[in-house]
Amino acid sequence: QVQLVESGGGLVQAGDSLRLSCAASGGTFSSYGMGWFRQAPGKEREFVAAIRSSGGTTNYPDSMKGRFTISRDNRKNMVYLQIISLKPEDTAIYYCAARPGSGVYVSGYGYWGQGTQVTVSS
Repeated sequence: QVQLVESGGGLVQAGDSLRLSCAASGGTFSSYGMGWFRQAPGKEREFVAAIRSSGGTTNYPDSMKGRFTISRDNRKNMVYLQIISLKPEDTAIYYCAARPGSGVYVSGYGYWGQGTQVTVSS
């Protein structure tokens, strides 16, 4: 069973960049598809990005393409989310998630971190 811990959030200004990290432990990291999600106050959680267990193949919803980049390092059991040109509407709690398998998943994740808060000031 994998445990996930996110870090890297904080208070930033509009236009800044940020890299979120997610450390995995307790499982065979390279056997999990990984994803990032976010939840803004008063809104439902939304899918941000996903990456295949082996890395390489990624998936983003159209609204996230261009400013969000997911990557992973299977040697370090880490997954990352790089965000550029941050906007106030990016303010949310960002969660990483894991799902066993070799696919690029947009849903069906069973393992979640506690989240890291990103606040973007205008």
